[in-house]
Amino acid sequence: MQDAPACCYHAAMSELSLRLLLLLHVLVPLLFFIASVYLALHVLFARFVTAPSSPVLWFFSVVTRPLTRPVQALLPRGVSEARLRALSLAIYVVLWLASRSALNALIGVRPG
Repeated sequence: MQDAPACCYHAAMSELSLRLLLLLHVLVPLLFFIASVYLALHVLFARFVTAPSSPVLWFFSVVTRPLTRPVQALLPRGVSEARLRALSLAIYVVLWLASRSALNALIGVRPG
């Protein structure tokens, strides 16, 4: 009797469900990471670019608005844009790290 290959830890899973799980293992943390990078760049450029009509700030406000809107709904009215961006960045970094940890545990990947 031969042991299962090292890549097949979940014997009950079909090949399609295993591929889907591995795809989620890559895509979900990647999306949270990309969101974190865009928010970090927005925070950085908002600090150093002082012109309110700057095309750079317009670009980042358009890109990060869908990311900050759910966070803004949880916060009280009157929170500054800088604070909203910083809190959104912190939340997306936590989501990125938590999704990596959760999916690693689900798949059975050991750190190291």
